[in-house]
Amino acid sequence: MERNIKLVMEYDGTAYSGFQLQAGVRTIQGELEKALLRIVKEHVRVTGAGRTDAGVHALGQVVNFRTSSRMPPESFPPALNSVLPPDIRIIDAEEVDIGFHARYDAKSKVYCYKIQTGSHASVFLRNYAYHVHEELDLERMRIASECLIGRHDFRSFAASGGGAKTFEREVKVLEWSGDGGVISMTIEADGFLYNMVRIIVGTILRVGSGREAPEWVKKVLDARDRRVAGPTAPAKGLYLVCVKY
Repeated sequence: MERNIKLVMEYDGTAYSGFQLQAGVRTIQGELEKALLRIVKEHVRVTGAGRTDAGVHALGQVVNFRTSSRMPPESFPPALNSVLPPDIRIIDAEEVDIGFHARYDAKSKVYCYKIQTGSHASVFLRNYAYHVHEELDLERMRIASECLIGRHDFRSFAASGGGAKTFEREVKVLEWSGDGGVISMTIEADGFLYNMVRIIVGTILRVGSGREAPEWVKKVLDARDRRVAGPTAPAKGLYLVCVKY
């Protein structure tokens, strides 16, 4: 009888061309499916909650797959971790209803974006935070972000090529915090458009650096035009924190 297994995984996305399977390049999905073939002795197709881009990291990516293997759920993490590359780890596993879908059943996702400020980029953060030379005004950034909370048309914060049928999303949480030269944005929404988080970061940074006033962000939102927003922040500062069901 076929079973449906849900995994929670973390990974360092630096060495990968994103989550989604692609021919000729290393991906998170590709490495996981190769590991599963070794463990369950069958070809399985993994479904991820989010298709993180090249260089994006995850602390709590969720995937599911169907298998005829009788392996107990608690055995999947140690078995898979024994054959996965060291920058990918399975941290939890459970058997779920056969109809569970990691992507379509998600109620919301939480992302974090990390920025290092100061005169030089730390060698230890070079793959894990976006380095910005200027000092940033967190209070201005918080004020500018308030207009993005709630249900809006986020067309101005969507890169082309995402294939979204609607641009409306509900942002439930958008918070900024800072400590020791590293500041973070935490954002939770019922869904995200292509590069939405990174474009929001790039836009808010223009306010934090003093280039734009906080009220400019509301004008960007209302314009529904990607061309008026800020640049897309680099992938390396972005983390998929968790997926809520």
